[in-house]
Amino acid sequence: MEVRVGERLLCLAVLFSVLCVDSVLGKYVRGVVNTKEDWVFLTRFCFLTEFGRLDFRFRYPKSRCCQNILLYFDDSSQWPAVYKRPEKNCYQKEAVLRPENNQVINLTTRYTWSGCVVEGDGNEEVLSCVGGRSFRSVRERWWYIALSKCGGDGLQLEYEMKLTNGQSFWTQHFSADEFGILETDITFLIIFSMVFLLSCYFAYNLKGRQLLHTTYKMFMTAAGVEVLSLLFHCVYWGLYARDGVGNGSLKILGKLLFSVSFLVFLLMLILLGKGFTVTRARISHSGSVKLSIYMTVYTITYVILFIYEAEFFDPGEVLYAYDSPAGYGLMGLQLVAYVWFCYAVLVSLKHYPEKQPFYVPFFTTYTLWFFAVPVMALIANFGIPRWAREKIVNGIQLGIHLYAHIVFLVITRPSAANKNFPYHVRTSQIGILLSSPKGGEGAESFPHHAYGNSSFLGDSQPNFTELFSIQSEPVKTVEETVARKGPDVQRNSEQKIITTAADLTRINQH
Repeated sequence: MEVRVGERLLCLAVLFSVLCVDSVLGKYVRGVVNTKEDWVFLTRFCFLTEFGRLDFRFRYPKSRCCQNILLYFDDSSQWPAVYKRPEKNCYQKEAVLRPENNQVINLTTRYTWSGCVVEGDGNEEVLSCVGGRSFRSVRERWWYIALSKCGGDGLQLEYEMKLTNGQSFWTQHFSADEFGILETDITFLIIFSMVFLLSCYFAYNLKGRQLLHTTYKMFMTAAGVEVLSLLFHCVYWGLYARDGVGNGSLKILGKLLFSVSFLVFLLMLILLGKGFTVTRARISHSGSVKLSIYMTVYTITYVILFIYEAEFFDPGEVLYAYDSPAGYGLMGLQLVAYVWFCYAVLVSLKHYPEKQPFYVPFFTTYTLWFFAVPVMALIANFGIPRWAREKIVNGIQLGIHLYAHIVFLVITRPSAANKNFPYHVRTSQIGILLSSPKGGEGAESFPHHAYGNSSFLGDSQPNFTELFSIQSEPVKTVEETVARKGPDVQRNSEQKIITTAADLTRINQH
């Protein structure tokens, strides 16, 4: 029976990935401020050049008058000049604003545009302010909303704000840096669904040939989880487009599944590089321990990244997930994985040079994949404008994943014309290899054979529900197979494993 090293490591990756968390900021913002500070940040939003709109409702005791809503934009002379600048006091932070641009909303009845009126609330009078602002700029900009009362006795305010971009379903509730994410996710959901269905069709054929190995099942798992991830993201963004709130749990689940898909695919690449199911029946004990430790560290780093993003990212700054210590740690681990991958492939080729048609394109294409993630993270951190970062990174990240899946699908397609096909030992042969009297490391290695995609003995059409099952029927040896042909047929001297299709063809010709 085929050894389940990869499947055990897969379960480990999934177990740790379940701990991932995320935070979601909606475009309906509400809350209560009650602090001794005289200047506080409330929220931010990326508005379009012509269609940005802020609708608000504020309430606070008249005795705490008078408070101001401050509207900063992302120019270096504005928000960066005041945020996290302890050397500047409240007056200096207000001084950078331009009153002629209507960047200050004075929450009093004297300021008509604030929409404030005095209302009774029991024994206390309160100021209730209902109004709005439209935003115009030469390009998409991040706008930051703060509350102030310089020289006063602190701030107290109930607030509710609705921030929108136009009236279209595809833009209204989205920040400008999120435009196109829903359309992009829908497109990739369709493409990845096709990739997954095609992999199921290939697996159907491989199952009939007893060539459906653990590594191919891992690829199918990664593709299927990717489809689920995109489905949850599409549902989340669709709900968000409708009401501006959405369901944050769906986005968390989508990001969780995206991480699981990545980890499963990474593990599969390392296992294939080491020759698992291609040149050997199992990974050595020391190799399994190293893989377990590496995947544990990688997954824990992923967990730390999501926790860091949820708990420590400052909402007053536009940050990217990889722009953090955990993010740089992940990039480092990715490079470590690549070095390990290179070494494993070279060792496999040294002992099995006939596997070059598979390993050469495999190594070349996935070298690009290994470097794509760190390069994307560096470009996102330093080369993409912050008002466009999220939508661009989303498209690039999905494109990288699609590239990886399509390449693997192509080089493992069970076609007679495919000279790169990696597998030549059937799943039913592996148990005999492992139980060989030779024992030791020798029993773990497959016989040398360059896979020929032309002839298969006993190909069948299995039940589709058996794709993920393991062949459990007793397997006949060469001796038993040849015995049926008569006593005159020369037997294989080893009598330990079933030969490949090419060998059996020669036997039949006798």
